[in-house]
This record gives sequence, C-alpha cells and structure tokens, in this order.
Amino acid sequence: MSGDRQQTLGALLARLEVRERQIAVEAEVAHVQIAQLTALLDGLAQAAEHITITRKTLLELPDETPSVPATPPPALPNGPAYQQIMAVFTEADTPLRARNVCEAMDLDLVPNNINNVRIKLKRLTGRGILDETEPRLFTRPRP
Repeated sequence: MSGDRQQTLGALLARLEVRERQIAVEAEVAHVQIAQLTALLDGLAQAAEHITITRKTLLELPDETPSVPATPPPALPNGPAYQQIMAVFTEADTPLRARNVCEAMDLDLVPNNINNVRIKLKRLTGRGILDETEPRLFTRPRP
C-alpha cells in the first residue's frame, strides 16, 4: 500500500508541477497584456490631453476674421465712349439694352451705333465691369 500511496502522491505532485507551470505561463501572458493595455491607455490619455489643449487654444482666439484686401476694380478700356457708357449705367436703376444706352447717349438709333455700343458692352462684361443678366441685357454687378 505504501507503494501505491507514493505513486499516487508522486502523480499528484507531478500534476501540481504541471499546473504550476501553466499558471506561470498564463501569468506571464497576463503581464504582457497588461503592459500593452497600459501603453494603449497612456497613448489615449496623451491624445485626449492634446485635444483639450487644442480646444482651449482655439477658444482663446479672438473672434475677428481677417480682413480680405479689396481687389482693385477692373480697368476701364481707353476711350471717351466707355466713360459715357459707364455714366449711363451709374444713373440707371434697371438693366439696359444697347438701344437704351444709345438713347441715353443721344446717339442716332441706327444699327451701326447699336452694334458698336453692344460690342463695347460685351467688352465691359468680359472685364467684369458690367454683367449680362440675360442675353443683350446689361447692368452693373451687384456687390
């Protein structure tokens, strides 16, 4: 009996030793996981701190928006006709056709005069000085 008892005790001690090694391996794995999670937590805490600092910095900025420098007005083509046309549009409160501009400039309402004024109106439109709101209907641009 004492032989069986020692064999049983030896088997029990061997099983305990195996279990002890398993627990040691599991503990080592848990330590590695804890180290990884700690590093992850530290990274998240640092990111949250950076966001907090950025938010505070942005809230402390003044509400003033930087002023955009005004763009100079487009250059008027040379010639007294363009100045006369612009004078007509300065007085006008509605969009005008080339025929209306000719009337305001006291030009004869002949096709040649109307076509020449229309060409000038198109040139002013191309430079951004006038807008063509509809075909052959011109006005000053709205701010």
